[in-house]
Amino acid sequence: MLYDMANRFLSEEIAPRYEEFEKAECFDRESWRKAGRNGLLCASIPEEYGGSGGTYAHESAIAEAIGHVGVDGFGIALHNAIVAPYILHYGSEEQKRKWLPRMATGELIGAIAMTEPGAGSDLQGVKTRAEKDGNQYRINGSKTFITNGQLANLIIVVAKTDPAMGAKGTSLFIVETDEVEGFERGRNLDKVGLKSNDTSELFFNDVRIPTSNLLGEDEGQGFVQLMQQLPQERLLIGAQAISMIERALAVTIEYVKERSAFGRKVIDFQNTQFKLAELKTEATIARVFYNDSVARHLEGRLDTTTASMAKYWLTDLQCKAVDECLQLFGGYGYMNEYPIARMYRDARVQRIYGGTNEIMKLLIARSL
Repeated sequence: MLYDMANRFLSEEIAPRYEEFEKAECFDRESWRKAGRNGLLCASIPEEYGGSGGTYAHESAIAEAIGHVGVDGFGIALHNAIVAPYILHYGSEEQKRKWLPRMATGELIGAIAMTEPGAGSDLQGVKTRAEKDGNQYRINGSKTFITNGQLANLIIVVAKTDPAMGAKGTSLFIVETDEVEGFERGRNLDKVGLKSNDTSELFFNDVRIPTSNLLGEDEGQGFVQLMQQLPQERLLIGAQAISMIERALAVTIEYVKERSAFGRKVIDFQNTQFKLAELKTEATIARVFYNDSVARHLEGRLDTTTASMAKYWLTDLQCKAVDECLQLFGGYGYMNEYPIARMYRDARVQRIYGGTNEIMKLLIARSL
């Protein structure tokens, strides 16, 4: 029921304006507020904090609807299934009541600032500092490639509180950008794909926040918090992958049934049938694997190794499937008016963010 509702909302309210958002390279705040009014924000957050009281399965249904409708740049999945859970799992009662209800309405738009110009998948290499100064922290540093970066007004910042301690000196902080000085947004980055999803540089120049904005009871818990939450982030990337695979197959099958070449429908050529048979099989395997990973996660059994397998394999398959589907469109597949062209561009980053697929293989290898 939630998937159907999300699909309907996205088809009626977001898809008709999606080209506008792609050209603007950013959504508008009203779309976020509409999503909140329709129950599509913070679905897995308990009702006492303004959410819908669901689980990751509900967040997955929303993420899959985004992929099936083809509005992949709408950044609500990250807000819902990555940012809000940090506050739910590690925030104090006061923090939960302060921030989660406003995230559920879309008043607050969430982002998480991990990546830096010199630290991508290597989170231990973070240079941003948070120094205690009385009853405040002073944050200095810069971040890049931050999803929702132009719109976000609640940002989880990964910073070093004790650089000498390495990973154990990392902490997470909540920055409400509307309430601080010294925070600056850099340019909205010019990306290959996912144009409508604002992705930005962020700068923290002596940004002062209350000590109560530390996430967790003590400093130095940030790296453990990140490691505990990254499996769900990687599973979410898998949701985006399988939903695009299924959409790519659907639009391609429709196209080859209509398009003729050499006096025959393209679907009637054996090569087309074999290619689509292979892709349909792989998509079915991917769906079963993804659903099983969700079931494991809901039972608390999704380990880092399996989440890494899901992220790497599903996104590799996503890029392969979209590429092969585009080939069946011929020259039209290279035209931006066809959705397969956008999928081709949008898919590529999936193998990079959330930890590159090479890092996923290293994590899997440690379990051997």
